Amino acid sequence: MPIVVTALTIATQLWISHIVRDFLSGKVGNQLLKGCLLELVACAEMCGVSYELAFVNRLFGIWPWSLCVFLLILWRERSWGATTACPYMLLEQYVEAGTHPLHIFLKILAQIMGAVISCRWVKRLWVMEEEMQVPECSSDLQVPVVIGFLIEAVLTCVSRLCSRTLGERRPKYASVIDSLFTTALVILAFDYSGGYFNPVLATGLKWNCQGHTNTEYIVVYWAGSILGAMLSLRLWTIPFIRATLLVPFQNNKSKSQ
Repeated sequence: MPIVVTALTIATQLWISHIVRDFLSGKVGNQLLKGCLLELVACAEMCGVSYELAFVNRLFGIWPWSLCVFLLILWRERSWGATTACPYMLLEQYVEAGTHPLHIFLKILAQIMGAVISCRWVKRLWVMEEEMQVPECSSDLQVPVVIGFLIEAVLTCVSRLCSRTLGERRPKYASVIDSLFTTALVILAFDYSGGYFNPVLATGLKWNCQGHTNTEYIVVYWAGSILGAMLSLRLWTIPFIRATLLVPFQNNKSKSQ
């Protein structure tokens, strides 16, 4: 049964990634090498599992798929540690903390490698499964490029502002709130741009797919989400906006103190 294959493949990927992550964290001494390898593993896990979830959506619809997305975001927040699996989060580190540009470049390269290798591996598994026909790769971009760019940019900005707010206040169940909010944004954009909000995830799943040119893909999924993240950095430094975002959690913080 296809659903059994999907469930087993997802569980296997999560289990293998967890073991490899623990091994790398404990055995690799060089921090740059360790960081690159952890980014590669995280992106391989993210893209491989996301490829499998496409079949969940096809078989059962968007709501069971959304539940899986929510649970997987929770899993990542609890198991990945400081690993980002996302280029613009590394760029944020460069802007805010002055991380070395070469380190950023190498980690992004590792992310792309992990994404591409993982998706190719999972696709071959489905080709071997006779009961399930693997569909042709087609674009999720169902709107003009400019609209897709704006969707990915604006919702990435909103997502990052939410994460920053929760990260500063750390309310109870912050990870659950963040996962729910991110899942809601993905659902909101799903029928228009796919709601990737991550250039590497879009690269692994949709690079060279029919329905958009590579230039259009870069504009929407790379430029859109990266500029959205950079905009969130700028907005976060504006006192009025920052204070407004933090207001709902002030009572929560005072109670915890």
